[in-house]
Amino acid sequence: MDPNGLIFLGIDGGGSRCRARLRDARGNVLGEGEGGPANIYQDFDGAAASILTAAKSATAAAGLGEPRMTEFHSGMGLAGIVLSESAGRLKAQGLPFAAITLINDAYAACLGAHGGGDGGIVIAGTGSAGYVIVDGKGTGIGGWGFELGDDGSGAIMGREAVRRAVLSIDGLGPSSPLTEYILAEMGRDQPTLTRWARSARPVDYARFAPEVFRFAEQEDPVAAEIVAKAVGSVFVSGKRLLQLGAPILCLLGGMAGPLLRQMSPSLAAFFVEPAADATDGAIMAARKAAGLSEDWS
Repeated sequence: MDPNGLIFLGIDGGGSRCRARLRDARGNVLGEGEGGPANIYQDFDGAAASILTAAKSATAAAGLGEPRMTEFHSGMGLAGIVLSESAGRLKAQGLPFAAITLINDAYAACLGAHGGGDGGIVIAGTGSAGYVIVDGKGTGIGGWGFELGDDGSGAIMGREAVRRAVLSIDGLGPSSPLTEYILAEMGRDQPTLTRWARSARPVDYARFAPEVFRFAEQEDPVAAEIVAKAVGSVFVSGKRLLQLGAPILCLLGGMAGPLLRQMSPSLAAFFVEPAADATDGAIMAARKAAGLSEDWS
């Protein structure tokens, strides 16, 4: 088969949604689509269904019939792809693609951010993690989850904001416009707050992160302390990635923009704009598996 006639499918499967993109061998975008959550560790069958939904959506957007999906060389960057048996199960799931290359989502994001070259990424979204690729070898840091890690993430920032608001009720910490805003949203009585906290998920805390940034920009002292701690966590992760050999860094995720705006110019200078996203990173992995250069430019 002429390699210039290949079609590549990139899948970026995260815990909240799955994105798909089709490119031809010259790098032209043919179509894009989305599906539901695609963390194969948390919900294997649901993730497989989301992948297929996103692929079908991209295929339709490209004006291709579903039978053409059997020609796609797919690269998949998936959350939860940490166990070899999970990869084996997915390949045996009966997905219709000509080839499947599986990598974890952080590796895909790092490949995309640095155009297939060496570099590191700090991911600051609802959760947080770091990843570095040096001489083609990937190493991850963080990613321990809400209970054990996620420093610098939206979830941890939101949790700290709620905690500081609760402390202010008893006079054990200062009150501020941020804490008053949270208490107005959540209520001030202990039964209500503790009942909410028992079932709260990371995403429930993370919804307060934009407000933390908003109040920090208004010089709210409590919000400013929370943001400063998050910036410090990003700096520590970035420093570790540099120690591991990253020649350059990118800051990714929903918190990236607000965090960069709160950084000093000297610290923000450590981070550069990503070359591409995780979906293209997955396509790069598929291209490499097909014997083509990762870079189509």
